[in-house]
Amino acid sequence: MKPFIFYAIVFFSFVTFAKAQSLEEVDLNDTWRGKIQSLAPEETSFEFEKKKKILVFSLHTGFNHWVIPHTEEMIKIISEKSEAFEVVGSKDIAWFESENLAQFDGVVLNNTCSIADHRNLFWDVLKETAGVDSAVLMKKAMELEANLISYVQNGGGLLLIHGAITTQNNSPEFSRVVGGSFDYHPKQQRFQVRLADSAHPLVQAFPVEGFSHVDEPYFYKNAYVNLDFTPLLYFNNAEIEGQRKGQELTEGKTYVSWIRSEEKGRVMYISPSHNAQSFDNPRLLRFYLDGLQYIVGDVPLN
Repeated sequence: MKPFIFYAIVFFSFVTFAKAQSLEEVDLNDTWRGKIQSLAPEETSFEFEKKKKILVFSLHTGFNHWVIPHTEEMIKIISEKSEAFEVVGSKDIAWFESENLAQFDGVVLNNTCSIADHRNLFWDVLKETAGVDSAVLMKKAMELEANLISYVQNGGGLLLIHGAITTQNNSPEFSRVVGGSFDYHPKQQRFQVRLADSAHPLVQAFPVEGFSHVDEPYFYKNAYVNLDFTPLLYFNNAEIEGQRKGQELTEGKTYVSWIRSEEKGRVMYISPSHNAQSFDNPRLLRFYLDGLQYIVGDVPLN
């Protein structure tokens, strides 16, 4: 085989394979909304006494996940259809003032990726303030982070979706509260998401074998090594392609969803999903609705 033909075949195969790993963006329109509405649960899995108020915060300063508006819309749809939640969507960090957070039973951080240099979402916004000393701005950024942590510790709920784990990725305290920090992810690929404990109340939406899923398989660092949480979903490390050279994990598992209590509050992390196509799975919609109920205290768990 002539060299140029060989390399052309290799290049074509690489491009085809690379495209197969990423799902095409989906328009957020009435057709998509109608589909999610039809797939959303009719009612909640757990009883609740009154409708709770949720803040869905969807600001990103770092990587822009195209699924951000779809995720916010999905949460609004499942909340409205189940009549369990009133949802406020925003990208304004003023909501993280203590008196504003106090209005909500739960906060959802929707793919709130920060910029890689500081990995501090609040700093990313505040540093653009003209005429204010950077030390003052950083102090304010740390205050907003502390407000969020205090909110949780005093009984508020916090749900982090996918890239939201990077919100304050270099903060040891934030990492501890949420259960870990983002390290890296290989290419998007299809893998099997498995149940850590098939008897756990929050995974009853799924069959015991789990489900097949296309996503970025996240790996974690910092507080994650302590495994100070209750795991819900995981993948087998040996099944993940394209791991970082020198750090390949061929045994064990990595969790993609977990819950933990933080003093009086509750925290949940859900990595699925990077793609709006994942919400075509009604079981995943149920899982998200159950998760919202967990963070606001409707689920009878410690």
